[in-house]
Amino acid sequence: GFFAGDGTLIGSIGKSGSSVSYDTSSDYRLKENAVSISDGITRLKSLKPYKFNFIDDSSTTLDGFFAHEVSSIVPEAVTGDKDGIITQEYIDAGKELQAHLGKPIIQSLDHSKLVPLLTAALQEAITKIETLETKVAALEGG
Repeated sequence: GFFAGDGTLIGSIGKSGSSVSYDTSSDYRLKENAVSISDGITRLKSLKPYKFNFIDDSSTTLDGFFAHEVSSIVPEAVTGDKDGIITQEYIDAGKELQAHLGKPIIQSLDHSKLVPLLTAALQEAITKIETLETKVAALEGG
């Protein structure tokens, strides 16, 4: 499927053979106020990855995060609020059925939104490593 905003394609879900692609807009013409990520390592160190299983599938161990812990570090990656529940206002707005009153609204995490932070942190780490290698080479040569 294709997703458009004001007549401009802003995303798509496609398939090719046995693969599926989830594409979101990344064209520079849609962006402004771009600044480099300069605190990648600091923010990355704040992320808390876990090994866990979902309650409904105790036999499968996964790697991942808790959405509410990511929300302060990469807020655009998280949808929903910590401990959200279906309220009467939510039902009155037509977003849910009356029978679901009081049930949880589950937070979700778009892992792809973590990639820019991971890339920035890795680039910062590479720069530090290269600087250290240069200093070690100078010390060994001297």
